[in-house]
Amino acid sequence: MTRASKRKSDNQTSSPIKTARVDSVRSASSRAGKKVDERIDELYTKYVNQSSCVIDPEGIEALCSDLKVDCTDVRILMLAWKMDAQKQGYFTQDEWRRGLKALKVDTITKLKKSLPELEKEALKSENFVSFYRYAFRYCLTEDNKKCLDIETACVLLQLVLGVQYQAQVDSFITFLKVSGDYYCMNIHSPLSFET
Repeated sequence: MTRASKRKSDNQTSSPIKTARVDSVRSASSRAGKKVDERIDELYTKYVNQSSCVIDPEGIEALCSDLKVDCTDVRILMLAWKMDAQKQGYFTQDEWRRGLKALKVDTITKLKKSLPELEKEALKSENFVSFYRYAFRYCLTEDNKKCLDIETACVLLQLVLGVQYQAQVDSFITFLKVSGDYYCMNIHSPLSFET
């Protein structure tokens, strides 16, 4: 037998072995993925309101307590951003799964450890505009509402920008409160105001 035909014959016999290995790895990966999904869902069950089937404000308070962070900590808003949560104070199961999978966490301990990295990610220049816009949109509590009242806008400005730009935020908030000419902040352009 020539060397070329021997190599061809070796490749044909080793192909089923390689396929079996690949299938074995895929199967193990699939089982591991299902276990992670189960742990994420178990964690969701710990905080979910059984009658509404969503994590509501009480569940978020319990989550914050377990994470040992205040409910007004900007990282909770960043977590909502990561989940792409649609309604303030509520997390659906799909949002919960999306967020925890994106963070690659499935326990409260891992979630707590991921918060500093989540904060760094949200504050990166390429992500910050997305987070900033999300934060203002998320705080709209009524459908079709396009503006935040000045008090809510001031709290949100402090929460989202205060860490990085404290002096500027303080001055801006003072201006908004003293001015009285403005009554709401347009969320489509969060630095424009309506009189």
